Amino acid sequence: MRRLHVYVLLSILGAALPLSQFLPWLVAHGLDVPLLVSEIASSRIAAFGWLDVVVSGVTLLFFIVVDGRESKTPYLWVPILGTLTVGVSFGLPLYLALRETRPNSRAHGA
Repeated sequence: MRRLHVYVLLSILGAALPLSQFLPWLVAHGLDVPLLVSEIASSRIAAFGWLDVVVSGVTLLFFIVVDGRESKTPYLWVPILGTLTVGVSFGLPLYLALRETRPNSRAHGA
Protein backbone atom coordinates (compact mmCIF):
# COMPACT_ATOMS: atom_id res chain seq x y z
CA MET A 1 0.00 0.00 0.00
CA ARG A 2 1.38 3.39 -0.96
CA ARG A 3 1.98 6.05 1.64
CA LEU A 4 -0.69 8.23 0.07
CA HIS A 5 -3.29 5.52 0.59
CA VAL A 6 -2.29 5.08 4.24
CA TYR A 7 -2.58 8.84 4.85
CA VAL A 8 -6.01 8.96 3.18
CA LEU A 9 -7.21 6.01 5.28
CA LEU A 10 -5.86 7.64 8.45
CA SER A 11 -7.53 10.95 7.61
CA ILE A 12 -10.87 9.15 7.14
CA LEU A 13 -10.44 7.42 10.51
CA GLY A 14 -9.22 10.69 12.02
CA ALA A 15 -12.48 12.34 11.03
CA ALA A 16 -14.88 9.44 11.58
CA LEU A 17 -13.80 8.38 15.06
CA PRO A 18 -13.89 11.79 16.81
CA LEU A 19 -17.09 12.80 14.98
CA SER A 20 -18.73 9.50 16.03
CA GLN A 21 -18.50 10.80 19.60
CA PHE A 22 -19.14 14.50 19.02
CA LEU A 23 -22.12 14.38 16.66
CA PRO A 24 -24.40 12.40 19.04
CA TRP A 25 -23.48 14.85 21.81
CA LEU A 26 -24.27 17.75 19.47
CA VAL A 27 -27.64 16.22 18.57
CA ALA A 28 -28.48 15.70 22.25
CA HIS A 29 -27.33 19.10 23.52
CA GLY A 30 -27.14 21.40 20.51
CA LEU A 31 -24.32 23.89 20.32
CA ASP A 32 -24.30 24.48 24.07
CA VAL A 33 -20.83 26.04 24.43
CA PRO A 34 -21.00 26.51 28.22
CA LEU A 35 -21.90 22.82 28.65
CA LEU A 36 -19.13 21.80 26.26
CA VAL A 37 -16.55 23.83 28.19
CA SER A 38 -17.91 22.45 31.46
CA GLU A 39 -17.52 18.88 30.24
CA ILE A 40 -14.03 19.60 28.87
CA ALA A 41 -12.97 20.91 32.28
CA SER A 42 -14.93 18.29 34.27
CA SER A 43 -11.75 16.63 35.53
CA ARG A 44 -8.02 17.17 35.46
CA ILE A 45 -7.56 14.23 33.10
CA ALA A 46 -10.14 15.64 30.65
CA ALA A 47 -8.43 19.03 30.81
CA PHE A 48 -5.07 17.32 30.30
CA GLY A 49 -6.35 15.67 27.11
CA TRP A 50 -7.88 18.85 25.75
CA LEU A 51 -4.84 20.98 26.50
CA ASP A 52 -2.66 18.40 24.77
CA VAL A 53 -4.92 18.56 21.72
CA VAL A 54 -4.94 22.37 21.67
CA VAL A 55 -1.12 22.59 21.78
CA SER A 56 -0.87 19.85 19.12
CA GLY A 57 -3.38 21.71 16.95
CA VAL A 58 -1.53 25.01 17.15
CA THR A 59 1.74 23.21 16.38
CA LEU A 60 0.15 21.45 13.41
CA LEU A 61 -1.28 24.68 12.01
CA PHE A 62 2.16 26.30 12.22
CA PHE A 63 3.72 23.22 10.55
CA ILE A 64 1.16 23.18 7.74
CA VAL A 65 1.74 26.85 6.92
CA VAL A 66 5.55 26.80 7.12
CA ASP A 67 6.23 23.36 5.63
CA GLY A 68 3.43 23.71 3.10
CA ARG A 69 4.88 26.90 1.69
CA GLU A 70 8.42 25.48 1.60
CA SER A 71 7.32 22.24 -0.06
CA LYS A 72 4.82 23.99 -2.35
CA THR A 73 2.02 21.72 -1.17
CA PRO A 74 -1.31 22.60 -2.84
CA TYR A 75 -4.59 23.46 -1.11
CA LEU A 76 -3.14 24.24 2.33
CA TRP A 77 -6.49 25.68 3.39
CA VAL A 78 -8.04 22.18 3.33
CA PRO A 79 -6.00 20.62 6.18
CA ILE A 80 -6.11 23.94 8.06
CA LEU A 81 -9.91 23.89 7.90
CA GLY A 82 -9.93 20.17 8.74
CA THR A 83 -7.78 20.78 11.82
CA LEU A 84 -9.96 23.65 13.00
CA THR A 85 -13.27 21.83 12.46
CA VAL A 86 -12.46 18.20 13.30
CA GLY A 87 -9.03 18.12 14.88
CA VAL A 88 -5.41 17.07 14.64
CA SER A 89 -6.37 13.45 13.94
CA PHE A 90 -7.91 14.59 10.66
CA GLY A 91 -5.74 17.57 9.74
CA LEU A 92 -2.33 15.90 10.05
CA PRO A 93 -2.92 12.85 7.82
CA LEU A 94 -4.84 15.04 5.38
CA TYR A 95 -1.89 17.43 5.12
CA LEU A 96 0.54 14.52 4.69
CA ALA A 97 -1.68 13.07 1.94
CA LEU A 98 -1.71 16.41 0.11
CA ARG A 99 2.05 16.65 0.53
CA GLU A 100 2.40 13.26 -1.16
CA THR A 101 0.49 14.49 -4.21
CA ARG A 102 3.16 17.02 -5.16
CA PRO A 103 4.72 16.12 -8.54
CA ASN A 104 8.22 15.58 -7.13
CA SER A 105 7.12 13.77 -3.94
CA ARG A 106 8.43 10.32 -3.11
CA ALA A 107 4.87 8.92 -3.26
CA HIS A 108 5.11 8.42 -6.99
CA GLY A 109 7.89 5.90 -6.47
CA ALA A 110 6.73 4.50 -3.12
